[in-house]
Amino acid sequence: MSWIFLFFAGLLEIGWAIGLKYTDGFTRPVPTVLTVFSMIASMILLGIALKGLPVGTAYAVWTGIGTVGTALLGIWLLGEPASAVRLGCIALIVCGILGLKLAA
Repeated sequence: MSWIFLFFAGLLEIGWAIGLKYTDGFTRPVPTVLTVFSMIASMILLGIALKGLPVGTAYAVWTGIGTVGTALLGIWLLGEPASAVRLGCIALIVCGILGLKLAA
């Protein structure tokens, strides 16, 4: 169950990371509220996941999910570059996340 909480915490981390771009420096109320909500909910779910997972593993997976998701959405939504090197590095992060999951 801890892995499920951690997965959703990672998804919410993607939400707040992308949301920061849309807050326009916290000047737009709706994106700001949604971003802050995502931050809080992500931290709560991470805290719940830590009850059953080692902190180093959970934190690395949480940030890894956030990093991969944010990078991919940056490419898709924001027109960021999708070079082979960049996509290869994202793949390495995914391998690291899977490795930590298998080792836990």
